[in-house]
Amino acid sequence: MQYFSKKKLILPEGYFVNSSKIPLAKEVNKLLVNCGCETFPIKPLSEAIQKSNFFFTIQNELKNKLYGFVRVTSDRGLNANLWNLSALTGNNQKLFYAVLLQLTLEKINREMPGCSISVQAPVSSLISLEENGFILDPNGIRVMGYKL
Repeated sequence: MQYFSKKKLILPEGYFVNSSKIPLAKEVNKLLVNCGCETFPIKPLSEAIQKSNFFFTIQNELKNKLYGFVRVTSDRGLNANLWNLSALTGNNQKLFYAVLLQLTLEKINREMPGCSISVQAPVSSLISLEENGFILDPNGIRVMGYKL
């Protein structure tokens, strides 16, 4: 899938994207709960974030909390996977999802061209995902998970 940005999205004043400071797993879990997603034990989540190929967060200059998060793992050849896509509920949620997706897809296409892209995300992100070219269950393909 090739992704080309229609227009550059701009965050509201005071918000910024970070891709260098690793967020605390506790803060990512708070954001996941807010989106109605499953949380993860702190240590494995922290390790997963650190071992990801890259991540993006949306933060606010005045408040020390996460407003958006996504992390990416890839074999850099065939597959790129977006994990823990989440954005704080409220007036800017759709914009936060759109910004995270735009930046992530641009980076994947630039650094990992040709990779198939899959995503693990909450229902609240479906509109933004569809607007960015994702198809829900293409050709009847369904993802399954296994819990021990």
